[in-house]
Order: sequence, then C-alpha cells, then structure tokens
Amino acid sequence: MNTTPATSDHHKNVNDLQMRHFSKSKLMAFRQCPKRLWLEIHRPELREDSSATEARFKTGHQVGDIAQTLYDPNGSGNIIDVSAEGFDGAFARTAELLKSSKQPVFEAGFKADGALAFADVMLPDFNGENPGWRMVEVKSSTGVKDYHRDDIAVQAFAAKASGVDLKSVTLAHIDSTWTYPGDNKYQGLLKESDLTAEAFARTEEVKGWIAEAQNVAALPAEPEIAVGDHCYSPFECGFCNYCYKDVVLPEFPVDWLPRFSSTKREQLAAQGITDLREVPDELLNGKQSLVKQHTLAGSVYFDAVGAAADLAPHGFPAYFLDFESIMFAVPIWKGTRPYQQITFQFSLHVLTETGQLTHSSFLDVSGNDPSEAFAKTLIASCGELGPVFVYNASFEKGRISELADRYPDQAAPLLAINERVVDLLPVARNRYYHPSQQGSWSIKAVLPAVVPDLSYDQLDGVQDGGMAMEAFLEAISPGILTERKSEIELQLQSYCKLDTYAMVRLWQVFSGRTELSLMIDCGAH
Repeated sequence: MNTTPATSDHHKNVNDLQMRHFSKSKLMAFRQCPKRLWLEIHRPELREDSSATEARFKTGHQVGDIAQTLYDPNGSGNIIDVSAEGFDGAFARTAELLKSSKQPVFEAGFKADGALAFADVMLPDFNGENPGWRMVEVKSSTGVKDYHRDDIAVQAFAAKASGVDLKSVTLAHIDSTWTYPGDNKYQGLLKESDLTAEAFARTEEVKGWIAEAQNVAALPAEPEIAVGDHCYSPFECGFCNYCYKDVVLPEFPVDWLPRFSSTKREQLAAQGITDLREVPDELLNGKQSLVKQHTLAGSVYFDAVGAAADLAPHGFPAYFLDFESIMFAVPIWKGTRPYQQITFQFSLHVLTETGQLTHSSFLDVSGNDPSEAFAKTLIASCGELGPVFVYNASFEKGRISELADRYPDQAAPLLAINERVVDLLPVARNRYYHPSQQGSWSIKAVLPAVVPDLSYDQLDGVQDGGMAMEAFLEAISPGILTERKSEIELQLQSYCKLDTYAMVRLWQVFSGRTELSLMIDCGAH
C-alpha cells in the first residue's frame, strides 16, 4: 500500500552498491521488470503514472486510513511519519516503540540486509510467554493476489532482519460481501488472510531478489528488455510511454484479434509473428478469421438481412437506455457494498413507429445516494410495453436486479423492465465489422464506423465511462464551485445522451429502417 523511494545515491563503487537498500516498491518493480527497477533508480523523471494508477494509489491510502481506525479504535496507537521525521528518525522511533510500546504502531519502518519497508499495521502480540508483534498489510483489493504474496515476503524479511520479534503476518483485504451500515461504522470492511508460514519460508528467495536487484542497479545503462505483457501486469508500468517510444508497431497487430488467447500470442511472438498477415489461419476461429479477412482487405462486413431479422420481432415504442455508475472501495452510502456499481445517471431515448424521438434522463450529483430516486424515475420513464434496447445487457440488467434487491417495493416494475431488455451488442458482433474497429465491438468503436457523422471525440470534457466516473466524483466533492458543478452536469448529460442516441442510429441501420426520418423532440441531439 505504501511506496517509499529507495536511496537515490548514484555512487558506483562496489561497497556503496552493496549497501544500497531497496524499498519494497523497488523490489516489486524489479519483480515486474528489471528495466523498470533501473529506470526507477536512475531515470525517475521518465515515469508517467496513468490516471488509473493515481486513482489506485488514492484508493489504497483511503483504505489505509480506515484500517487505522479499525485496528486502533481508541486512537492510542503511534503513527510513524517519515516525511516529518526523515528516514533515519523513522527507523529509530520504530525500533524504540517496538521495544517499549504495547500499543499499535502504524507505518513502522524497517531497514536491514538490503531491504527497507514500512508496515501498515504492527499490533502487539502478548499471547504466550514471549511477547512479540503481529504485522498486518492492508490492501484495497477483494482478495489475496500473487503479487501480494511477494509484497508480504519482503515486509516480513525487512522486519525480521531488523530484529523484530515477528509472530505472524496477515494480509487484510476488502470483503466485497460486507454491507455498509452507515454512520461511518466500517467494522467488517476488512477480512484477514494469514500468510505467516509462506512469508517466513521465503527469506532466501527475498535475499535472491535483493542480490539480483543490486546487480541491475549497478548497470551503467538500462537493461535491454523488450516490451510485452509484463508492462501491464500486475499493473501498468509508469515507464510504458518511454519504453514504447521507439517500438515500431506492426501495421495490423495480432492484438486486434478478438478473444485471441495470450498463450497463442506468446507462441506467435516467440516465432517473430506480430502482424495479422503472418498469423496461420488454422489458429483462428470464425470471428477471428472474419476480422483478419476484412481488416487486411479494408472491406466492411455487414449481414444486413441477418441484422434486420434479429430486430424484426421487436416493435414500438422502442426504448434506448444507458446507465452511468460509480463504485467505491470504501462505501459512502448506507446499504451499499465495496466496489458495488451504483447507478447515478441514465439516458433514455424513446422512438415511435412514425419516427418521433423523445429524450428523458436522470442525473444526481447532490452527493446523496441516488439509487432510490434513480429506480423510481427509471420505472416512470420506461413505460410498460416495448423493447428496451441496451448495448451490453449484462451491465444494465445487473444494476436493475441490484436495485430490485435493495428496494423490494420497486422490485416488480424494475424486473419487468429487465424482461423487456434487448441487447444490441450481439447484433453488432454477429452482423457487422469495419476495419476501423480494430477487433473491438465497443459502442465507441462501432458508432463512428456505422454512423460516421457521430463521434465521441466531439464531446466536451467527458468522452468515456472512466471520465464519467472521474467527473461524477469531482461533482460530489465538498467545496466544488457551483459553476463547475453545473459544467460537469452538462458534460455528463451530453455524454450519456450520445450513448443512447448512438443506439437509435445503430438500430436504424441494423434494422434496415434508414428511410425512417427521425423527428427529434426535447433537443435529443
């Protein structure tokens, strides 16, 4: 959860290099890619963290703050503040507290045998004859990941090498089944997994990482390591832009093949095959073959008869619906779960048989839980008859089902809407492909191909779901200026509105009703 920079000396003599101490984050960087470690040490200015990475860091800090209140409800514990105390001061005060204190210690620092680390939580363990300490590492994920096990191994190694009598090591992660009761009561948010035996057994392995990291750090130039899947696993590396700057990408990347297994891609890469033109046809399924054929030919595939047949059974009025949602690692609204998708906005276009098109919407940026008002407005807006078209039905149907569970008095009409849902995504995937889609059938890829006069690039501010979530968080943040909140509301409304208008236009083309002249009311577009 914490990222502490390693010592930044650049001395090249052997003794100094042997004394370099690597932070846990540096060792995790080495585990991902030795080149990343070298760049972290020698060229840190090249690092460019994505907005997703920044959001992950922010979430981690938030969960860490909650953990301190859970493990120290009386506020009697001690917090090591390396920014105020300095590294040497932090290590010294940690050592003193772990010798004399019987209270929790947060951000305890350890430095020994080439490693340095800061533990999220150290709890006194006085069970038995020999008093000691229990280490708890806090993560914002919903389970134990493989990289967490490496993380814990380094933490345990640094603590034990520093002379701490470490009794156990556990990883506390979020319990996604827990429901927030409100009133800032977060007991139950975290669930612990004991990793003591595994962490203690990996001492020699960690020593090996440190020795290898020393060798990498001592290199006069960055190691030559080709880009690949490791650049994004377990997380996107902040040096991706730097490492990819001189990479000549193939004209038709193998990555454009939909649902093409990573194993097959790796096998092809080992043979030097990165371009669709060189991929053997026998490795491809029907959909992948279609993508390869039309991408290389620059031709459009459109089964107009099949698409029209898919949509023919669905009459009028036709509803076109799209949701926007937000999720919180630490819930802020009573009755919600960690990482639950909470709908805060919908757009709805309604089309009659004569081509009359009307629009309605819902958006709540008050900061209060929008769920119940969302459900009631949705029911009132969707009527009782006619297909409800969406793009990727599992999302909208899933959110509607969750709303039905939360509000039983609204369950019947909500579930009735679900029964009317018709998914346009399978129609697009089975009946249409344009080379510009590059193997994707997301609505952002399909819309400009099918309807060239429409594009999300035309929108101001919010142009995709990730940006919508960021905008919503800003809109509900305390202290936001009224003018800025109004600006965000307009951007969110325009974005979500385009999603449903896009579906109307796709429906027109796929159903063969391009002769239908849309008579737009309410400024639909």
